[in-house]
Amino acid sequence: MTLTSEQLLNLAVEAAEDKKAMNVVALDLKGVSLIADYFVICHGNSDTQVQSITTEIRKRVHEAGSEVRGIEGMNSARWVLIDLGDVIVHVFHRDERDYYNIERLWSDAKVVETV
Repeated sequence: MTLTSEQLLNLAVEAAEDKKAMNVVALDLKGVSLIADYFVICHGNSDTQVQSITTEIRKRVHEAGSEVRGIEGMNSARWVLIDLGDVIVHVFHRDERDYYNIERLWSDAKVVETV
């Protein structure tokens, strides 16, 4: 089963929130970038929480019958990138999120209200 980018977005946001991810933000990149339709950006307060958020997103995507194309950064758990195709999820450790501030880099994108 193929999920739409909106379904993947909502699934990723819900999974992150269920693992108590902090400051979850979804950006609509359509018309701004060819990289993906959406970015989800969130952070955890520890390496363990970052790994837990990542694992939960991966689990939910698989349960929904979709595929995770790649995960980078899981071992260090400072900035984990989860490639879901049209949705890219960035799970930061709190310190790295403040440092990289990628929301500012993508300030042309609209913030999405997820359901």
